[in-house]
Amino acid sequence: MISTRIQRHKLLFPGWVVSLGILVIAGLIAGIIVLVRGLIVTNLSDLVPWGLWITLDLSAIALSAGAFTLSALVYLLGLKELQPVARTAVFIGLIGYSMAMMMLFMDIGRPDRLWHALIYWNIHSPLWEVTMCICLYFSVLILEVIPIFGDADFMKGRWPRLSLRMTKVHYLAPFLAIAGLCLSMLHQSSLGATYGILKARPIWYRPGMAVLFIVSAAVAGPALVVLASRIASKITPKAKVKEELLDQVAKYIGFALLAYLYLRFWDAFSMSYTYEPARSEGLNMLTQGPLSFNFWVGEIILGIIVPSVILLSSRLRSHKSLQMLALLLVVGGLVAFRWDINLVGQLVVYGVLPQEMLPRYTQYTPSLIEILVAIGVIAYGVLAFTLGVRYLKVVDHQSETGHESHKKESTVIPAAVSTD
Repeated sequence: MISTRIQRHKLLFPGWVVSLGILVIAGLIAGIIVLVRGLIVTNLSDLVPWGLWITLDLSAIALSAGAFTLSALVYLLGLKELQPVARTAVFIGLIGYSMAMMMLFMDIGRPDRLWHALIYWNIHSPLWEVTMCICLYFSVLILEVIPIFGDADFMKGRWPRLSLRMTKVHYLAPFLAIAGLCLSMLHQSSLGATYGILKARPIWYRPGMAVLFIVSAAVAGPALVVLASRIASKITPKAKVKEELLDQVAKYIGFALLAYLYLRFWDAFSMSYTYEPARSEGLNMLTQGPLSFNFWVGEIILGIIVPSVILLSSRLRSHKSLQMLALLLVVGGLVAFRWDINLVGQLVVYGVLPQEMLPRYTQYTPSLIEILVAIGVIAYGVLAFTLGVRYLKVVDHQSETGHESHKKESTVIPAAVSTD
């Protein structure tokens, strides 16, 4: 049975990698066209400047939150048994942040000026704070992933001394976890605050946005880690998981979903107590208009209620297929939430002149070139995780960490030499 699975994996792996590579190349070609011709080839406009790419950027960052959440559980709360899952989360976090930076590079309009935020500081802008925290946290993630590369078999075989030095970075993990927690929470909240301080868009203008962004990320990030680990273990023998660890994290996600449901529900419907121009129209669009199906079905029912029931029931959660479905719904609910939040404040606009105090409604549908770029970035993320599972053992709950294996080797080799 195992040998048949290995043979099937060897046959399917090249085709899978080639397929993802084709999608990446298609996205790269579309991205080059955008860079050459400008954002005019997209369906973005002055009324809707943030579209599909920003939604993917926000989703990628949120789904990378498993890195800081699980690292905090392991190194700050002392749940050492979750360390193998945190290893997967950190690698997914690095991929997610690189995807977000690609999307920002495309969406900024003038990518040649991307470096300006690092040189010309605007400390009064939440977007500047987001930029700085993303850059700093991306650096922290690189340091956290270095031991994973150092523990790879090809590194041990070709460059054993470099491999040993790279795995020793693992000793900095507690300090990196603290830095990562602070930086990640700062920019997760600042992403929400970027919307929450825009008084000209009343549907966004509320303090709860920052909290919603943090909580939704803390729920969906670990969900993606568990889901990716389970899918990898079913597809390839290279991925080895411990069911009790993943089940423990899945149960945590179920409880966290209840807190998120409470916050999301009251944050939305507390706005119905009074009428305010643009805010009330935006809420109506979210709950009864073109975004209502996405809100009620995508966010609330399928994104929160259904998965929380499955994950909090030990009987339902024990069915691996149901658990994977629940985790997939959580991830989809996060993307739906980011899409709704991003668009609802842009589709209703009020004029600034007294004679224009009537709402103006607009629409947005991503263009083909936007979709191709987004697909290319997503394919890159899946390809990077695929290669990580195969060559870097990012989903392996049974092997020792790099510094432990090197420690064992250093004690075994002298003993063998002395007996000779």
